[in-house]
Amino acid sequence: MTLSSVDREPADADPTIAVSVRNVGMRYGDFDAVKDASFDLPKGKFLTILGPSGSGKTTLLRLIAGFGEPTTGEIFINGEPVNAVPAHRRAIGMVFQRLALFPHMTAAQNIAFPLKMRRRDARTIADQVERYLDLVKLGGYGGRRIDALSGGQQQRVAIARALVFEPDLLLLDEPLAALDVKLREEMQLEFRRIQKELGVTTINVTHDQREALVVSDEVIVMNDGVIQQKAQPILAYRKPENAFVANFIGVTNFVHGIVTGVDGGVVAFRSGGKDLRGIAGGSAPQLAEGAQCSAAIRAEQIRIVTGGETPDRFEIVVEGVIADTIFEGERIVYEITVPQLAEASLRVFDHDPAAHTQFQPGARIQLGWNSKDMHVF
Repeated sequence: MTLSSVDREPADADPTIAVSVRNVGMRYGDFDAVKDASFDLPKGKFLTILGPSGSGKTTLLRLIAGFGEPTTGEIFINGEPVNAVPAHRRAIGMVFQRLALFPHMTAAQNIAFPLKMRRRDARTIADQVERYLDLVKLGGYGGRRIDALSGGQQQRVAIARALVFEPDLLLLDEPLAALDVKLREEMQLEFRRIQKELGVTTINVTHDQREALVVSDEVIVMNDGVIQQKAQPILAYRKPENAFVANFIGVTNFVHGIVTGVDGGVVAFRSGGKDLRGIAGGSAPQLAEGAQCSAAIRAEQIRIVTGGETPDRFEIVVEGVIADTIFEGERIVYEITVPQLAEASLRVFDHDPAAHTQFQPGARIQLGWNSKDMHVF
């Protein structure tokens, strides 16, 4: 595909944009791994590309890195087209899930390696390595071999090695996926701290929704090779563009029904024997009377109506039966069957389990929520 001068203009004209992806597609035989992807990433921002396995997120990252040339479209880095520029000529640091550290080298030698490959002044390398060891909180560990370091320490070495030559762009390909939950959450905060301290433009790929929300200035949600939404994390969470995004980010319930009326951005619909209302989801909703719809509501936006609350505080109140109770420490997750909503199964959080009664399977309860919290697609 040939891009017109109009297509090129945003990348060429705006010096604040670090990466510009224009109508990029990647096809393998009859399979489209990435389809018509376009976005701009400002300098100094942290972007996470989020999606399930096979969504195209890693393929898109590899195209930006230079490990393949897109079938269609063009990629710009700092305003320069890079489709034909090989990976080793792009000023990019990269951290992989398999860290690819040299086991026969010390931490300091691993970090120094990219400086030596770029023929940096040998007199400055030791000081540069020490600076980056301090940045990743490994001061004093430079002399240790890689196999003498913990998993988290190895991650820090990999980050320092990717950053030590001061690249224009840092790419992260699920580098935390192999870590245990606690260490992964600690390293998410470390990535965020280091990125903010250096101001390096960063693109991260993950299937971990929490990681995407924690570390990112912006997120891209992909599915089937298509960008479903690009937004700040809070907007992707609170105003999902479509049902896929609503379902993929957060713990989301869906209630299915038939549209009975549309008034501006408010949609009335009927599910089972209950009339409900919600907000039309997405930027261009196509909902009409008589159409089938799916309404999404987050687990934390539904309340179990307890003795200290009154049902009239909620616009929508239904009766349910506890199907299962799952204790997760800081919260209890209830699976609740709602006969009024065509036997819909809803997940509901209780974030204060110590102060509340723990309901047992078979208990009958009331649930309440407000129309503004329900997005209809």
